[in-house]
Amino acid sequence: MTITLRSYTSQPGFTKDFFKVREFLKRIYESEHRYGNWQWNRWEWMFSLPYLDETNLDRIGLWEDDGTIVALANYETELGNAWFSLDKEYSRLKKDIIEYAQENLSVTDQQGNCSISINIYDKDTEFRKIARDMGFSETDEFEDTAVYEIPDKFPQILLPEGFSLISLSEENDLDKYNRVLWRGFNHPGEPPAEEIPGRIKSQSGPSFNKDISIAVKSPDGDFVSYCGMWFDPNTDYAIVEPMATDPDYRLMGLGKAVLLEGIRRCGEMGAKIAYVGSSQQFYYRCGFRPLLKNRWWRKESG
Repeated sequence: MTITLRSYTSQPGFTKDFFKVREFLKRIYESEHRYGNWQWNRWEWMFSLPYLDETNLDRIGLWEDDGTIVALANYETELGNAWFSLDKEYSRLKKDIIEYAQENLSVTDQQGNCSISINIYDKDTEFRKIARDMGFSETDEFEDTAVYEIPDKFPQILLPEGFSLISLSEENDLDKYNRVLWRGFNHPGEPPAEEIPGRIKSQSGPSFNKDISIAVKSPDGDFVSYCGMWFDPNTDYAIVEPMATDPDYRLMGLGKAVLLEGIRRCGEMGAKIAYVGSSQQFYYRCGFRPLLKNRWWRKESG
């Protein structure tokens, strides 16, 4: 085996390297260890949003064995936080991955202080020990994942009178889409028109599927709740992202309805389970259960 380390391409967008990483993430998540902290949809969503710092893409590190990716160290929107994905057969690379993150994915402030936070599965005792021995301290901050087992007979989905479920394949009104996400993530007032190009980009991913991108339509025609779903027919799991409800329409059961409808449609396409990266009680009330925690570890140096 010949393992080599190289940089991800500096070219933004859905490049050859993008697809290689996406397939790597699918591959390792299909194995029995299924605790990867970076699912393939998150990688695609990262490249589909306007917030990504595209000037540092070549700081993302790829480890390859004869051209096949076996490990990944990446940031999400900007440097300072690092996530690791690793083929279970290459656990010996854990120390190398952390060292790489320190050197390439950290940030330095105006006073010259360097800092980096890394995300590690909380039950990976080997990875945690390596981080501790390298001077990292565990924090009380986590990224949580919850899971929903999709039943053969899906429960009835209820909506208040006058409200309806609609997919973006039926009506992809960008103004309505923009508004429900703007307000659903608690931004004040009405959304600026300048947000529209970013919303268009958010639908640009090669796996974005309008049939499983579901909104609740109010009696006056607005989108008031939205659930995006990700599903690949070559896998048996679906992933929720993003999920938002207009504050004026909360506590009406709309969020639960749109979430379950998205999951139901993925179930019809072959998904057996659905994941969401959250520990919000809302998801537990909808039938999800806690699955795993990934803890943030931090290191600072002068």
